[in-house]
Amino acid sequence: MKIVIVGAGAMGSVYAALLADSGNEVWAIDLWREHLDAINDHGLQVSGASGERTVRNIQVSTRAADAGPCDLVVIATKASAVGAAARSLTNNLTDETLVLTIQNGLGAGERISKNLDSANILLGVAGGFGASVPEPGHVHHNGMELIRLGEMHGGMSERLEHVAKVWQTAGFNVKTFADINQLIWEKFICNVALSGAAAAFDRTLGEVMDDPVTWEIAKKLGLEAYRVGKAKGIHFSFEDPVQYVSDFGSKMPNARPSMLLDLKAERLTEVDAINGMVPVVAKEQGLDAPYNEAITAVIKTKESAFLN
Repeated sequence: MKIVIVGAGAMGSVYAALLADSGNEVWAIDLWREHLDAINDHGLQVSGASGERTVRNIQVSTRAADAGPCDLVVIATKASAVGAAARSLTNNLTDETLVLTIQNGLGAGERISKNLDSANILLGVAGGFGASVPEPGHVHHNGMELIRLGEMHGGMSERLEHVAKVWQTAGFNVKTFADINQLIWEKFICNVALSGAAAAFDRTLGEVMDDPVTWEIAKKLGLEAYRVGKAKGIHFSFEDPVQYVSDFGSKMPNARPSMLLDLKAERLTEVDAINGMVPVVAKEQGLDAPYNEAITAVIKTKESAFLN
């Protein structure tokens, strides 16, 4: 399969490395020239849960158009860049090209639909990876729990199962779901609770959970998101969101979520698509979300310190 990965950050690099190493033709597209040059010159070094390897058969570019028509596009950018990524795909799409978007937060599929005329949109949820880029040309991930895949508008399909098989062959643990939005919301609650608290207070997931003060705040963040989801009609697979978040975080206690890593690197975070979305959806449902309003303000204040 010819696969274009748009967004070769931490998670995108994990995808590119394993998919290329299993025999697919993979292009990694990103604006981080130093990272692309290192991959081009020395291969992409992978360390962590999937083992140690250097993958040398990845093609790189700053322009998606250079890759030409492909079978699968994986959009692995930050949530705020999804629209621009979709608009860049004109030369990559055929009537059969599938577009799979894997982001934190809510609304990625809708942002693609606004910028791309395609009925071939799949949604993905990655859980339990904790990936980072220690240096250009090197990606590390703490875990490799599960990739969840589904059709944007629900249901099962042969094309969905085919994409799942390609990822499984590459070594990913993959499951397909008829209601992917349920899974998106279930991960969303974990990100809201743990990533929000970790970014605001400069903690690993384990440190958030071990400290009574930050854990109480994290629980309130997650509970607000859970109540909003229930009001919206999401059918969660659990009745105890606190236990669900705790189980999620305990699998990778040393992980520093992407929002915290962004702040440390003085980059804008995805807080608008994560904690910032809870008050937005809450208002639509006639609810409020004061803890998430507050934590969003804290993280945006941290961003403003390096933007000014």
